[in-house]
Amino acid sequence: MKLRSRIAAFLLIVIALFATMGTTINGVLKDINLGLDLQGGFEVLYEVQPLKDGGKVTEEDVKATADAISRRVNVLGVSEPSIQIEGKNRIRVQLAGVKNQDQAREVLSSQANLTFRDFDDKLLLNGNDLVQGGAKAAFNQENKPIVTLKLKDAQKFADITADISSRPSSTDPTVPDERMMVIWLDYQKGDSYVKEAQKAEPAYASAAVVNKVLNTTDVEISGNFTVQETKDLAGILNAGALPAKLVEMYSTSVGAQFGDDALKATVFASIIGVAAIFIFMLVVYRLPGLIAVITLAIFTYIVLWVFEMINAVLTLPGIAALVLGIGMAVDANILMYERIKEELRVGKSVKAAFKSGSKSSFTAIFDANITTLLAAAVLFYFGTSSVKGFATTLIISIVVTFITAIAGTRILLGLLVQSGYLDNKPWLFGVNKKKVHKLSEGIDTLDLKTHFDRFDFVHNRKKFFALSAVLILAGMIVLGIFKLNLGIDFTAGSRVEVQTTQTLNSEEVQKVVEKEGLTPKDISIAGDKSETAVLRFVEDFSKDEVKQFRDHMKAQYGDDTEVVISTVSPTIGAELVSNAIKALVYAAIGIIIYVAVRFEWRMGVGTIISLLHDVFFMIAIFSLFRIEVDITFIAAVLTIVGYSINDTIVTFDRIRENLHRVGVIKNAEDLAHIVNKSLRQTLTRSVNTVVTVLVVVIALMIFGATSIQTFSLALLIGLVTGVYSSIYIAAQIWYVLKVRQMKKQGGKLDVSKKESKWGSDEPMV
Repeated sequence: MKLRSRIAAFLLIVIALFATMGTTINGVLKDINLGLDLQGGFEVLYEVQPLKDGGKVTEEDVKATADAISRRVNVLGVSEPSIQIEGKNRIRVQLAGVKNQDQAREVLSSQANLTFRDFDDKLLLNGNDLVQGGAKAAFNQENKPIVTLKLKDAQKFADITADISSRPSSTDPTVPDERMMVIWLDYQKGDSYVKEAQKAEPAYASAAVVNKVLNTTDVEISGNFTVQETKDLAGILNAGALPAKLVEMYSTSVGAQFGDDALKATVFASIIGVAAIFIFMLVVYRLPGLIAVITLAIFTYIVLWVFEMINAVLTLPGIAALVLGIGMAVDANILMYERIKEELRVGKSVKAAFKSGSKSSFTAIFDANITTLLAAAVLFYFGTSSVKGFATTLIISIVVTFITAIAGTRILLGLLVQSGYLDNKPWLFGVNKKKVHKLSEGIDTLDLKTHFDRFDFVHNRKKFFALSAVLILAGMIVLGIFKLNLGIDFTAGSRVEVQTTQTLNSEEVQKVVEKEGLTPKDISIAGDKSETAVLRFVEDFSKDEVKQFRDHMKAQYGDDTEVVISTVSPTIGAELVSNAIKALVYAAIGIIIYVAVRFEWRMGVGTIISLLHDVFFMIAIFSLFRIEVDITFIAAVLTIVGYSINDTIVTFDRIRENLHRVGVIKNAEDLAHIVNKSLRQTLTRSVNTVVTVLVVVIALMIFGATSIQTFSLALLIGLVTGVYSSIYIAAQIWYVLKVRQMKKQGGKLDVSKKESKWGSDEPMV
């Protein structure tokens, strides 16, 4: 019986969903916070240190310093600033969209230790004598920019000026007048008015002769100021002096043009990758492929909507994670569709095949996504900045996958299946009628032929063990000779990216940089027209050196030159190395525990060995080709850990299912048959999944921003090795361990499905 109401319900749901998305997507996209790498700005990690030697920084000092920084950010007028306290004595500041980064850095870290001193540098007044909020930028009678202040106590100021005005005066220009009142900002011990007065640009803010008693609360600070400098100074004074000293431990800056170009390039690459996935799904899976396209569009919308709702920051790696999340959502669809196709081939009706295929695919989807979620959670905990943004997107993507690729796909496809219009039409699911058996034949899915039946994976395992051993040995030799080309994230130093409108070459850039007295560790030229130079320095630049270098490059190549500078102190470099190792170790431990509990410990061992295999090959290839390893490489490694596990879990899930069907394994040949058959059955799914994700990764490599090309390359290597290791390493190691178990137990092995317990395929509480 055909039910038109199901078709109508399907159409109404789809129309309603797309109408909702179409009318709200612009608002969602407009309200998403873009990271520094997408709109420009800068990030700096400060370590809070005591103002006086030997002092201690308390938790209250750090909070007070963060509050003072927050007030100064308000002075800058930056929207959506991010100021976070990290650990016991660090503050991370992210200012997206700030135009004058040098000015912002100066305003943030300036101590604003305002003091009034006499001719002999004796302290007369300090910032505590000012009325809070009483500093203003103004102009004097000569229309020159000045800063006006309000003092709390007019009598105190009168007493001070009475004392100074009574001191000896001098008409000799070579002899300083002792009636001077000098205004200092950040006076340091050893500073001297007498010495500074002889310089063309003295360190003090201003100095004036006091020749009468000033019984007032109004004071002017005059000097060689610009209008912007008086605004900044007034803002700093009103925000208050920082209660502690700030030392830059890490900083990175991105020009607005860099961010805009990166956003456009990555969005373009993402569109190409996702479009290719849509076409692939429609061609291979037909009607279910159309359902996948619909749910993937919904998936993308929901992820972006969640980002907007939680005020998360979307970074460049975050966009990559979103696109890769689409690949993972595709995998969930492919798992279900391949199972449905198998059920159709054994002769089941469309309705029965849909029911069985949906049920049997759930455990594989669940376990695969949970293990990836573990890796993403570890990455979020140990990651920093854009890497944390990548992890956030990945976590959201995994959660949304359960909503769309499982619930959404089942509801929409279920409506069409239950309508009856798909009955006896297996071709709509991409199944050739010639390959469909009659139900009366009693063919089980385990007996179905595949495209890979000629491959004997188990009996050729020693060849692949030997191949992997040779490659691992070669990789160890490569690592021993070349080491890793570590970026500044791990070695400390400075990384500079210069983008010009001119064609550059290394020799010319080297000469330009050497004029500043700097010697880069290495220089590489990038860009379609060789318009970008990437330089690395052993030194970690101070904020003054950053400004000086940027000004120098603009002077050489023009004001439209974009200069992105990242600096990492040795302390932060060591911490990043430590955190990267911890992230990998904890992720591996969590995964092996989960796999051992959900399956068995032998599968956990096979899984971890295959993961180490994949990670090692990524490291070896990066070492051989001298590709720079930065913090995003760790994100790529953990992503591949998730993907590789995803593939391995699906393989083990099918092995477990087929073992339960057989019930008893009599000998090693029976076990080899089960393993071979399971690998052949899952290989189509593995190939299809990897193809869809590879399309996205290749698009990101070719068309995406240069800053994520290394990340994309690491993913490309990991995806290929991940499929290989799932088949030839993980499954084969499990087979070897299982055969040993059989020998110990006398040959036979009971593998029938037991009641729910640790290691079973049933959810446990």
